[in-house]
Amino acid sequence: MQKRRLGHTDLSIAPLVLGGNVFGWTADEKTSFDLLDRFFGGGLNAIDTADAYSRWIAGHTGGESETIIGKWMKSRGNRDKVVVITKVGSDMGQGKKDLSAAYIEKAIDASLKRLQTDVVDLYLSHWPDPTTPYEETLGAYQTLLAKGKIRHVGASNLDAGQLRAALDVASLRGLPRYEVLQPEYNLYDRSSLDGQLHDLCADEGLGVITYFSLAKGFLSGKYRSEADLGKSARGGGVKGYLNARGMRILAALDAVSARHSAKQAEVALAWVMARPAITAPIASATTLEQVDSLVRAAALNLSSEDVAELDRASA
Repeated sequence: MQKRRLGHTDLSIAPLVLGGNVFGWTADEKTSFDLLDRFFGGGLNAIDTADAYSRWIAGHTGGESETIIGKWMKSRGNRDKVVVITKVGSDMGQGKKDLSAAYIEKAIDASLKRLQTDVVDLYLSHWPDPTTPYEETLGAYQTLLAKGKIRHVGASNLDAGQLRAALDVASLRGLPRYEVLQPEYNLYDRSSLDGQLHDLCADEGLGVITYFSLAKGFLSGKYRSEADLGKSARGGGVKGYLNARGMRILAALDAVSARHSAKQAEVALAWVMARPAITAPIASATTLEQVDSLVRAAALNLSSEDVAELDRASA
């Protein structure tokens, strides 16, 4: 499968990243192993997780996803073939978002232990931390880079002003800069990236990996009315998409997917992959059939007419 270089890093990834948020949540360990085997067997090579996955579940403390990924890589002996992306800074019991140097130093060691590896390929600041200066956070990453615990750094959930400020501090202080951004982005939710942030990433040559790339499952096409919301554990989060614009987007997805004999979700992901400044979307799966669909999506090429139709529907 054709790989794409991730910004200015030396990492090359397939145009779709597997979301690890489901591991230990809606996919148990055995299922997770099967999903990972099928995904990487399909020629894709990157997985996204975070230390906080899946702390939102009763009885979970965080680290469940990283632990399963670590066990899988250990059992398969394939660490050198996997691009591992994880994140730091979410509340893991300390009561706040935390990108302080002292916290990052502890958090990376915990992630490495769970992942059963000595280095993370891409380490992301999960959320902005208004109480910690960028200089302190980037200085902590400089230390981790020097120790060989991480290879590259990036950030998630920054707006254009925050990213610009972080890049300026890195340049001014000679610190490592964020080379990858992870924003929410899909056919419906475009406002967080389109515009200033998109242009900044393009101008600076940052890699962009999008999350919620299927709008919490809405763009799969299986939610057409409130009666459909009970179809999955995530259905409740889809209700806000059931409006005139959402239906217009689904109609365009129906039309384009029919022309390609593809699923709506595959077309929605292919649209994200076709955006000029985006390296890859993240998508998760809980069944082997869904993984096979992701692999097909990564190989789907939309025509300019397809893209234009989807653009008009989602405007």
